[in-house]
Amino acid sequence: MPSQTVPQKEATISYDGKSLVLPVIRGSEGETAVNIEKLRAQTGMVTIDPGYGNTGSCKSSVTFIDGDKGILRYRGYPIDQLAENASFLEVAWLLIHGELPTADQLRDFTTSVTRHTLLHENFSRFFEAFPKDAHPMPVCAASIAALTTFYQAPETDENRDESMVRLIAKMPTIAAYAYKHSIGQPFMYPQNKLDYASNFLRMMFGTPCEEYEVDPVLARTLDMLLILHADHEQNCSTSTVRMVGSSRANLYASVSAGISALWGPLHGGANQEVIEMLERIEAEEGSAEKFLFRAKDKNETARLMGFGHRVYKNYDPRAAILKKHCDVVLARVGVSNKLLEIAMKLEEIALKDDYFVSRKLYPNVDFYSGVIYKALGIPVNMFTVMFTMGRMPGWIAQWLEMRQDPDFRISRPRQIYTGHVQRDYKPIGERG
Repeated sequence: MPSQTVPQKEATISYDGKSLVLPVIRGSEGETAVNIEKLRAQTGMVTIDPGYGNTGSCKSSVTFIDGDKGILRYRGYPIDQLAENASFLEVAWLLIHGELPTADQLRDFTTSVTRHTLLHENFSRFFEAFPKDAHPMPVCAASIAALTTFYQAPETDENRDESMVRLIAKMPTIAAYAYKHSIGQPFMYPQNKLDYASNFLRMMFGTPCEEYEVDPVLARTLDMLLILHADHEQNCSTSTVRMVGSSRANLYASVSAGISALWGPLHGGANQEVIEMLERIEAEEGSAEKFLFRAKDKNETARLMGFGHRVYKNYDPRAAILKKHCDVVLARVGVSNKLLEIAMKLEEIALKDDYFVSRKLYPNVDFYSGVIYKALGIPVNMFTVMFTMGRMPGWIAQWLEMRQDPDFRISRPRQIYTGHVQRDYKPIGERG
């Protein structure tokens, strides 16, 4: 079991001649935090922290990140070990239950997920209400929220566990249906004989008149990508899931809100922007050198996408894993590697350029995931949906942890009001 966070030492805040002693909390990896729970009650003051970059909203044992050292661990396990050796469903169990599954647990969990992949036939008609050109992310968000109408039983431990399985099981089906609807092709039912990633690829690219043969190497690559996306601490979408869930909204509603947050271009859309950048470079001159020169010019509009991260101030460990797999995937599918050549040249130059190094702009997970998704045949507007599919067990684990926290309370941030002070209403004829 991970070590518990306990108060150690104290911090003192002084203001207007008064002092307040606050406990200092240390996490199992040595992070320190000042506990300000009693600050407002005892002083009338609040803290202000736009973007919550210095505010811990919870204590969590799910994921650990050290951005300065480039460390990412799920439940203590390094991401590279999990990505290279585990399956996505094995990692999903780990995130939700806290420990790696036994052989029997993994078999039973896999069977349960496999048997819940099918959508209700009435639910299939739900997609007909969406325009053909609808972006798949709001389609997925609406579909996940709609699951609540099909599974309305009161929340119990058993029903909650079934909801967790349903979300992991049905997300690939919903994602594939959203894509099929957008291109006017019939839906493909899931096949229980296939593994998680293979099932999704078949539903995406198979047709009733032509069976899709799943390449096991590509399926394993997709499985690995999902692992790399599975959780990432208290980011925007995960915090959204927790905040919505704090009102005791059910799991489906909370995850639907998380999908909407992930859809934002500042959060989940970065790998799409990487591909669009690489394609622009290829279409113009194909010169990474000239593009980077323009990217450093404040008067130019060129922006280097896929570099830098709000958390990682070192090389994103997920990017290092994906870099090794790019060549394998592109060679397997026989796709032109021009985009990869441009990507690798951008990385080579940027990592030697003082402009980017001094700003700690290292490649992140989006830099290479976009190239791989493109090689797998995933449409660019589906990239964020893939992110959603991978992040599902992380959202579930975080939601469950919040609901089981003995200090659980509804989220209610404070504010510093900057509007008008009290003023009196005047009839319209007296207004200046």
